[in-house]
Amino acid sequence: MRAFKQLVRFGWEQALSCLFPVVIFASLALTKMMPIPFLPRYDLLLIICLLMQWWMVHFGLETRDELKVITLFHLIGLALELFKVHMGSWSYPEKGYCKIFGVPLYSGFMYASVASYLCQAWRRLKVELIKWPPFLLVGPLAAAIYLNFFTHHYWIDIRWWLSGLVIIVFWKSSVTYEVDGSRYRMPLALSFVLIGFFIWIAENIATFFGAWEYPNQTDAWSLVSLGKVSSWLLLVIVSFLIVATLKQVKEKNSNGIGTNHFLS
Repeated sequence: MRAFKQLVRFGWEQALSCLFPVVIFASLALTKMMPIPFLPRYDLLLIICLLMQWWMVHFGLETRDELKVITLFHLIGLALELFKVHMGSWSYPEKGYCKIFGVPLYSGFMYASVASYLCQAWRRLKVELIKWPPFLLVGPLAAAIYLNFFTHHYWIDIRWWLSGLVIIVFWKSSVTYEVDGSRYRMPLALSFVLIGFFIWIAENIATFFGAWEYPNQTDAWSLVSLGKVSSWLLLVIVSFLIVATLKQVKEKNSNGIGTNHFLS
């Protein structure tokens, strides 16, 4: 019974951490079923995301530091969207005033919502890292994963090599988190896989409600290829590495003497 209660509690904390993504999904569904005259759907989604972001910061659900991280992810995601749409990987077929080279500005918030989830879950579950690798390994690995999303269109796709490097670099790494006063431990690589899989499920929901459109979904919606899990897995790794590095820098600065409170 205690294990069941802990699982429910863990699920509740996860649900609270997913508030921003849930609002995005709900908005996608509502705007799909109930369009507003004279206002393109993509522009309405942008307004909703901006208002939601303001509301979360104003009422203390997100800190100003977390807002900076989320803004960074918005820009990283928007850059990736601009390139991928240009290369024909997917498209945004609906009209909108707030579109740049075929990409609606609200799309960056879908990446920002991943950062929002990570920041929220980190704080709510009091996440700590065990045996976190040095930045000289983490930084170049994150950069290589992100760049591969671009370079594989012109060169070989090295995602599986990068995935192997992730396993090697983080083989001894794990995370601990707290649920109702009890701490639990999970291998870091497993947490990457779980988050990536659930984002793939979320991607299917998003494309069903027309958030964007893959070439094979032009005539009718179909399930997103399971192979996309690998892409989301790598994106989650980049997101986690950035958030973890920024958290580590802030921890050092707050201590004033550079003491690392991440467990080793």
